[in-house]
Amino acid sequence: MLASIAMAKYRTDLPQLKGELLLTDGGLETVLIFQKGLELPEFATFPLLETEEGRQVLKAYYQQHLDLAKRYDAGFILGSLTWRANPDWATKLGYSKEGLHRANCGSVEFLEELIVDGGKPHLISGCIGPRGDGYVIENAMTAEQARDYHSEQIESLASTNADLVTVLTMNYEAEATGVALAAKDAGIPCAVSFTVETDGKLPSGQSVKSAIEGVDDATSGAPAYFMINCAHPTHFSSIFEEAGSWKSRIGGLRANASSKSHAELDECTVLDDGNPTELAAQYRELRDLLPNLNVLGGCCGTDLRHIGEIAKACLR
Repeated sequence: MLASIAMAKYRTDLPQLKGELLLTDGGLETVLIFQKGLELPEFATFPLLETEEGRQVLKAYYQQHLDLAKRYDAGFILGSLTWRANPDWATKLGYSKEGLHRANCGSVEFLEELIVDGGKPHLISGCIGPRGDGYVIENAMTAEQARDYHSEQIESLASTNADLVTVLTMNYEAEATGVALAAKDAGIPCAVSFTVETDGKLPSGQSVKSAIEGVDDATSGAPAYFMINCAHPTHFSSIFEEAGSWKSRIGGLRANASSKSHAELDECTVLDDGNPTELAAQYRELRDLLPNLNVLGGCCGTDLRHIGEIAKACLR
């Protein structure tokens, strides 16, 4: 892992923690399904790297976002295709333990090929997803169980040149704590992203404030920063009316394009891509409320149009 750390350019010096605004991509899976007509078994994207056709589709997707970032003179975080690349989902997809390790490492290596040195910083984040469903708590783990479960994937990602790992769509505190501890064990920075329902609370019913404080207390502040993803700003913007230092720990946002609830989105057969300009204005307002909100991207239903509007609104 020492050689890996030496090659991971920003692992010990994340620019987003020093005020650098970084863009990231939108809702990769919904773009591939609804715009590209691809099938994603178990909502997994990493198997696409096994075919030349899949690699070309993904290369074009990321390149568009990199070109956008260059146009706005912004840094960019390339997230790996590994949201579903943990043991339980891999078993459903027919991957062995060794095959899963290769998939995690190969996803980072694929992204490395897309980065051109020079200009604003470009980072690679190893993407981690929940053990179960992103919207519903299934077979809840203790923090120690989650630490053990997620360590396999995190160790694979830490062995690459990824600068950090980001766990997306966390719906209860204990699993998020376990991921943060496993990343700490592996010596790689971690961003923890919670999802919320339309009432601004996690699916567990816990507040974002309480979840952030709980993870920080249990890990001695191990996460580099926290995020919110897979929810619309109208679902959670009001929670920031509550004062407290917890708000300074929020460093990233990847919102949905749609204001529909998770349950409603699950029933959708047609993509709801919302209003990109309106969404960007909401991001701008949130940046005024959250002093360290420096990582901006999208989630379900968002695409290059949304990221472009967000860049226009927030990078002026």
